Amino acid sequence: MAFAAAIAMAGCDAQPGSEPSAASPAPAASSAAPAADAAASKACADIKKAVKDNADKIAVAEKIGPPAGHIAVSAQWTAGSASVIAFSIGANGPVGAAADKVQQEMAALADAYDSATAKPGKEKLEAALKELDAACSAS
Repeated sequence: MAFAAAIAMAGCDAQPGSEPSAASPAPAASSAAPAADAAASKACADIKKAVKDNADKIAVAEKIGPPAGHIAVSAQWTAGSASVIAFSIGANGPVGAAADKVQQEMAALADAYDSATAKPGKEKLEAALKELDAACSAS
């Protein structure tokens, strides 16, 4: 999980020797809403695509069967979780919060598959995905 957080934070530090730019607040305020909406729309599209791609890969990994299949599925849930983090960067508050819930549930499924004797349920992930859909629709 720390690896996923490190991926998400990569590139967030200011470049050495760079100084924060001083932009006038009036133009930023007037253009912030369309930019935020565009960022949220892009984040939503990218996250939904990543979740679908991840589900396809998990379906393949589940066919392997336990115990090796559980390891493969766990690894794929972790990879999917990291992609949700990456694609949610720059999204507005509601979309970012909903994406965070999706990411957390994907990470929880990864953990569950590590010690699973049976296939863990996805109800919490499905609920988090519904919240993401609602946040994306509202953005």
